[in-house]
This record gives sequence, structure tokens and C-alpha cells, in this order.
Amino acid sequence: MKQCGRYNHALGAEATGFRALAKVHWNQTAAELYETASRRGEGLIAQGGAFVVSTGQHTGRSPKDKFVVRDETTEDNIWWENNKPLSPQHFNQLYKDFLAHAEGKELFAQDLYGGADPAHRLPTRLFCECAWHALFIQHLLIVPPASDLATFQPKLTIIDLPSFRADPERHGVRSETVIAVDFKRGLVLIGGTSYAGEMKKSVFTALNYLLPAAGVMPMHCSANVGPDGDAAIFFGLSGTGKTTLSADSSRTLVGDDEHGWSESGLFNFEGGCYAKVINLSATAEPEIYATTRQWGTVLENVGMDPVTRELDLTDGSKTENTRSAYPLHAIPNASETGLAPHPRNVIMLTADAFGVMPPIARLSPSQAMYHFLSGYTAKVAGTEKGVTEPEATFSACFGAPFMPRHPSEYGNLLRDLIAQHGASCWLVNTGWTGGKYGVGKRMPIAATRALLNAALDGSLENAEFRVDPNFGFEVPISVPGVDGSLLSPRDTWPDKKAYDAQARRLVEMFNRNFERFEAHVDPEVRAAAPVLKEAAE
Repeated sequence: MKQCGRYNHALGAEATGFRALAKVHWNQTAAELYETASRRGEGLIAQGGAFVVSTGQHTGRSPKDKFVVRDETTEDNIWWENNKPLSPQHFNQLYKDFLAHAEGKELFAQDLYGGADPAHRLPTRLFCECAWHALFIQHLLIVPPASDLATFQPKLTIIDLPSFRADPERHGVRSETVIAVDFKRGLVLIGGTSYAGEMKKSVFTALNYLLPAAGVMPMHCSANVGPDGDAAIFFGLSGTGKTTLSADSSRTLVGDDEHGWSESGLFNFEGGCYAKVINLSATAEPEIYATTRQWGTVLENVGMDPVTRELDLTDGSKTENTRSAYPLHAIPNASETGLAPHPRNVIMLTADAFGVMPPIARLSPSQAMYHFLSGYTAKVAGTEKGVTEPEATFSACFGAPFMPRHPSEYGNLLRDLIAQHGASCWLVNTGWTGGKYGVGKRMPIAATRALLNAALDGSLENAEFRVDPNFGFEVPISVPGVDGSLLSPRDTWPDKKAYDAQARRLVEMFNRNFERFEAHVDPEVRAAAPVLKEAAE
């Protein structure tokens, strides 16, 4: 086996179990990986230098094909309602077959850190079949200094072989695609998919399992910090504006997707960004737009003219989930350390397609935990096959697919940290107003930014508030620079009875969803649930 590059010889590919590999390229630079991926025909180079790839049939994650090994160490620690179990025997067989499948192949190995805080980071080793996958994950995680590589000892190893096909009967899985996690061994096996986001989210899943035991809160959120050290975190599911709203030129971007909240403050899990770019605007999001025109960015499933190599960010023919992966330093105002103080503000983003939620609301600590556990947003017609009307989506902790532990563990951690550090909590609706999707209009981004700025600079705390009759949270009556009618959603609807009926339906959805958490939370959190208007009257 030829092993090329920089690595710890005592912990090479043989230590992972590989045999008879054609070659292993260790810790190649971005330039080397870019060159190799191009030479191997793994993608095409666009005008400006981005590397454009197609991920084939999988243009997003495959959550139904993700499994966690159920053994004595995980039996009582995993939220099994949300995580599919795999027996140790099936995982062992899968692992053996992965190693056999790799024989004779050329692999790319990267030693990287998950986590910017040295006290809590996760040393991670990745073996990739594709050079562009190695380039992608190098962008997304944190590259150690060269001096660390000689003694690098991974606590998590990921083997990513898109050409491997699982056998459901032999391996105890659902299909030919598999993402199998063994927390006891610190090992993840990814096969049958070329979607690179599976690697990134596997590291996130591992951190979500490991960190709570150390009293650290792992979070699916973006984060930024103002010039006075006033940090803020932004929770939100895909499409709610988590990346867009945290990329504020007046504030330093800490990261756009995954962070930890420890005894020392905030720290980014990643060293890069993975932004959706469908219909990306050079005017509205200039920093992110610029990354699609720069050398080394990895673009997944983005449209491109085959002759001129000009990008077409409006092209959703392969998927609406087109993505740009780039190192954090590509954003001009990004943090160099990935570290920030304890947050002064906690923002929870929702894209309410029913047109019921106000553009901003102040949450009590109990309400914050309620909405964190609920993790509400809404899908709109046309974004997924079969979706013809707005559909409520509840994803616990704003990231249920990546949460191995019960949501109450994360909720309790967040509640305690908010109380300890006195953070203000806000619910921000970036969805619709004046009616549901198809009738009303999208919340103006200028209004959302103005409301956020008022929350972040502290001035919103001094506003006059009313109590929302359905959800019980506080809504400002007026905010400078914001159309006052937006702050009262019912008043934006031409048909007030239609608003009341829609609000009742949404409240019922919240209540039904939260039934599964009621036995796990304090009475104060249960009391924070919205109340049907008829019952209140």
C-alpha cells in the first residue's frame, strides 16, 4: 500500500482495518485535491474557479437510511423514537464488507477537527473515495496546524465510499444506501450516496452525542458577534434564513450552521459554510454570492452552461437544494478563531407559511424551551413532490435528524445556559404575512433585518409589547423603521375570520406535536403551550 502525504504513521490506514489499497493520499492541500478531482473527471471547473459536481440520485441527505448501533453503551442514551437501531452484528458485517470493497482503491484521507475550542473539539479522520469529497470536508471542518498531524489521534473515523452498495438482508438496513454510526467505536460508514453533506452531518451527530455529557450544548444554529462583543445565535431549519441573517456585514460571522455553547462561550464546530444557493442574489447576499465565483468552492448540483461555464443559480432542474461549500475565510467579516462570548440574544427562526406568526416575539425562558423543543417551520407548495398546500414541520431542537439524545436533554441544557447568562430570547418569522402561502406575501427581509437589529442592539427591550392571544408571547406594538401593520398579523389579513381559523389550526398542530414531550418537561414549559382561542375565552 502506497501512503502519500502527511500523517501519523503509527495510526495509518492499516489501523482502521484497510488492506491492499492501491494508494492513500494523506492530508493533501486544497490545491492538490482540486487538481486531482479535475484530472479524474469528478466535476467541471466553472468561470471564476468553482468546482461543479453532480451528486447523482441523492441530492440531499437520506435520513431514512441512517442507523445507530444499539449496544450496552447506547441502549439508555439514544432517543430511539427518532434513531433507527442497528445490531452490532450487522454493523460488523457491514464494516467487513466496506473494507473488502475498498481493496485495490485509491483513497483520500483527511485529519481534521470538529470544533474550534481545543477543550471540546473532536479529532476526526475521514477516508474518501472521491477527491472532491476530501476537498469538501476540508472546507467544512477545521484544518489542524501541520505540527499536529504527526501526533494526530482520531476519536471519530468516517469511511465514505459512494460506490459501495449495502444489502438490506445481509446488513440489516433499508436500502443500498447506508449511513451507520457506531458511537462505541467512534466509527461512521457511509455508502451508496455521493451527497457530501452526509459526512458533515455525521460529525455533527457525533458531537451531539458526546458534548452534553460534558455540559456543553451542541446547537444547529448560526452565530455572529457585534463590535461590542454582543454575540447572537440563530436557530432555524432549512429555508428560514439562518445563513442569510447571520451574514451581516456589520457583525463578525462566527459560523453559519453548527456551534457549541460551553463554560467559555460559543465555538464553531466547523471551519466553513454549506450554503443553499438556489436563486441566490448578488444584491441581497453579496458575500455568499461571491463564493460561487471563487477558486476552490465546491458547488453541488448547480446549473452551468457547458460551453461558457457560466453558472445559472436559478437552475433547479436537478434539485432546489443546490449548495456551495467554501472555507469560512472566504467571507470577508468572518471570525478567525471560531470563538465568541456567551450570547446576549437567542433567535429562533421560523418560516410560517400559514401567515399566523408575527415577525418577531419576545419569549420567556419557558416559552423559549417550548419553541426550541417544537422546532417549527412550514414547507410550501412546490418545494417537495406532493406538497400542494403549506405543511407544518416540527423538528425538535431545530435539528431532529442529527439529535441522538432525547430532545429534553438539549432543552434543559439550553434553558440552564439562558438563565445562567441572562440571554434574551426572540422568535422571528421570516415566512408569510397577510395570508397563507399563495395568498399573502413573504415577510420583507428589510423589515426582518430592522427588527433583528433592534433586538441585537437592545433597543427592542424598551418597546411597548402586547400579548399574543393565541401563543401567549409578547409582540412589540411599534418599532422604528418597520410598518406597524406587520406587527399585528391578524390586521394584515383581509378576512379576519379566515385568520382566526388558520390560527386555531396552527395552535392545534403545536399542541399535537408537543404531546410527545409533555412527560419530559417541567409544568412551566407545558404551561407555555399556545391555547386555543375558544378555550381561553
